[in-house]
Amino acid sequence: MGAFSKKKVQMDSARPSDASVLEAVKKGNAVTKCSLFVFGLGNLLNRQFVRGGVFLATEIAYLYYMVSFGIQSIVNFTTLGTREQGQVYNEALGIYEYTTGDNSMLFLLYGVITFALTLAAVFVACMSAKSAYCTQVRKERGMEVPKFRDDLRSVREENIHTMLLAFPIVGILVFTIIPLVFMILIAFTSYDHEHQPPGNLFSWVGFENFKTMLGQGSKLAATFWPVLGWTLIWAIFATFSCFIFGIMLALLINRKGTRIKGFWRFMFVLSVAVPQFVSLLSMRTIFNANGPVNVLLRHIGVIGATESIPFFTDPTLAKITIICINLWIGIPFTMLSTTGILQNIPADLYEAARIDGASVPVIFRKITLPYIVFVMTPNLITSFTGNINNFNVIFLLSGGGPDTLDYYYAGKTDLLVTWLYRLTITQKDYNLGAVIGILVFIILATLSLLTYRHTGSYKDEGAFQ
Repeated sequence: MGAFSKKKVQMDSARPSDASVLEAVKKGNAVTKCSLFVFGLGNLLNRQFVRGGVFLATEIAYLYYMVSFGIQSIVNFTTLGTREQGQVYNEALGIYEYTTGDNSMLFLLYGVITFALTLAAVFVACMSAKSAYCTQVRKERGMEVPKFRDDLRSVREENIHTMLLAFPIVGILVFTIIPLVFMILIAFTSYDHEHQPPGNLFSWVGFENFKTMLGQGSKLAATFWPVLGWTLIWAIFATFSCFIFGIMLALLINRKGTRIKGFWRFMFVLSVAVPQFVSLLSMRTIFNANGPVNVLLRHIGVIGATESIPFFTDPTLAKITIICINLWIGIPFTMLSTTGILQNIPADLYEAARIDGASVPVIFRKITLPYIVFVMTPNLITSFTGNINNFNVIFLLSGGGPDTLDYYYAGKTDLLVTWLYRLTITQKDYNLGAVIGILVFIILATLSLLTYRHTGSYKDEGAFQ
C-alpha cells in the first residue's frame, strides 16, 4: 500500500500545474528534452497541433526577429553606436549636407527590448518542455491526450485566472518594467546635455556617475548631499507635524464638550476639497514680496514702507514657510483618519480606565495613542515616502529657489525630485537624473522596509482586532 501511495504521489506531481522545468528535463524522454529547443515538438508528435503550432510559431517569430534585427541590436547595445552625424560638402550644390549617424538612445532601447524578448522566448521554451512532459506522463498512465477543445475548456474553467492575469502582466512588462530598465541603464551612460542623440553619441561609463554624485570634491557632490539633507529634514517635519497637529485637532473636535462637530469637520475638509495646486498657488501669491501679508505688515507698521519679508527669497525662511504652509494641506487628512480611529476605540476601555482612577493624560498615553499609532503607522510610512517625492509643494511654492551658484542647477529649497526635474527637463542631464532616481528608490525602500518591519502593525497584526 505504501509503495502504491508513493507511486501515486509521484504520478500526481507530474500534473502541468506541479511539474517544474527541471523535473521535465530530468525525467522527460528525448522528445520532451528536445521541446526545449524545438518549441512544441512533443505536442506536435502527439497530435496536439494547435498547442504545438502556437509554440512553434512563437519560436519561428523569435528566430526571424533575431536574424533580421535582434542580433544587430545586441551588438549595437554593447557599443551604443560608433558613427556620429557629420557634414559633407556637396560640390554640385555648393552646400554642406548632414550624414546620418547612429542613435545611441534607440540602440539602448532596442537592446533592452531584444533582451526582454529573449527572456520571453526562454519562458516559452520552459512552457513547451513542461507541456511535452505533461503529455508524456498522460500517455504513460494510459490517459487521453487533451485536444484543442479541452484546452479551450480549461482556459474557460480551471485556468481562467491564468487567462485573466495574462493581459495585465503583459501590460506591466511592456509599459512599466521595460521603460524602468531602460531608465535605470541610462544612469550608467554619458547621456547628458553634451551627448544628445542623434547629433551626438553617448557611451557606457559604468559607475562613474555614481562616483561623481556620491564622492567628494565635485560640484555635483556638493549639491547632492545638502539637497539630500534638506529632503530628509523636509520629509520628517512635513510628516510628523501634520500627524501630531492632526491628532490634536481630531481630539479637540471629538471631545464631548465640542458642539456642532460636523460643522468643524466640514470647515477643515474644505481645504482637502480644493485642488492642491490652487491652494499652493494662492499661498504663493499671499506670501510673495508684494502679497497681502507683506502689504498688511507695512500698513500696521511692522516693517518699513519699502521693505518686505523674504518668505521665499531667504533660504532659511523659505524652508520654514514651506513647512508651515504644508500644515494647511496635510492636517485635514490626518484629522479625518484619526477621527475614524477615535470613533472605533471601544468605550469600555475608557470606562474601565476611569474606574481604575486613570487621569486624562494616562488614558491618552495608554489607550488612545497606542490605537492611533498602531493603525496609522503604515500611513505614516506612506506619507513619509510621499513627502520625499513631494514635487507639487516645492515646485508651486518656491520653485526650488532661491537659486545659488554653489549648487549644480539646484536651489536652496529643491528636493531630490525637483532637482531631478531640473536636471532632466531643463538641463537635459538624463544620466544624472537616472542616478538620483535610483538613489531615491534605494533610500525609500530601505527606510520603509526597516521601519515597517519594526512596527506593531507588522509584528502583531491582530493585536487590536
